[in-house]
Amino acid sequence: MRVASWNVNGLRACASKGHFLPWLQRSKADILGVQEVRARPEQLGPTVAQPRRWSTHFVAAERPGYSGVGLFSRRPPDLVETSLGLPHFDVEGRVQLAHFGALVVANIYFPNGNGLERDNSRVPYKLEFYRHLHARLAALQAAGKRVLVLGDFNTAHTEIDLARPKENAKTSGFLLEERAELSRWLASGYVDTFRKFHPGPGHYSWWSQRAGARERNVGWRIDYVLACPAAANFVRDAAIHPRILGSDHCPVSVTVDPAICRATAETPVPTPVSPRRGPQPAEKRLTSGAPSA
Repeated sequence: MRVASWNVNGLRACASKGHFLPWLQRSKADILGVQEVRARPEQLGPTVAQPRRWSTHFVAAERPGYSGVGLFSRRPPDLVETSLGLPHFDVEGRVQLAHFGALVVANIYFPNGNGLERDNSRVPYKLEFYRHLHARLAALQAAGKRVLVLGDFNTAHTEIDLARPKENAKTSGFLLEERAELSRWLASGYVDTFRKFHPGPGHYSWWSQRAGARERNVGWRIDYVLACPAAANFVRDAAIHPRILGSDHCPVSVTVDPAICRATAETPVPTPVSPRRGPQPAEKRLTSGAPSA
């Protein structure tokens, strides 16, 4: 069973370029969360808003053309929650908590810390969002749910998660306080699924659209699938798909045992993982800039 995530940087634009629907059909995904939809369902057109043989659900921001998340799934979710219970978060359309039996897929578009003047003025809002979401997901875990948190986290965790760490030390997305918050999630038990299988550098999911950064692989890894302890034992593989075009981000995915959805399933014995250490892309000396809001 494959669960995938993609910040599409405008779903209408990604679809109009001819990238989204063909990839959706060949992705082998059972569940796909998309972020930065930037449109209401009625603005998407029927082939995108409701592809054949897919169940869909969308959450739009109150502000037109901004934020928004969407869910595509082979089977309809049992329930989709979209609120953190705080209006200043809910108006931005950043949250889907989709229940599939014992599995909860949290499709999240985390805020960027940049203000209108790219002055890091939204960092407090971003960190507050992280903390409230963590508390909401902790309640689901306490109720026996297995939680996968996927989406654009807008934070590169360590120096190997971006090509130019020194140049971006004061840039939102790599500030110490942002990285510390992500570290807190991992310390609480969440597993960075990609790093479980791929510990080396050179793997990114977002590239600036300036100066050929993507061609040079000068990017940031800010798109993740985190698994709570109860879900982590069901994860069999994780991947980043840098060859998929249509957005300044590429998709990321995990392969999980389908038993993750079954409340009565016995927890499987973890499979020993041999990290993959194949050749890594060479880094180039070029400042990559910062992720968009």
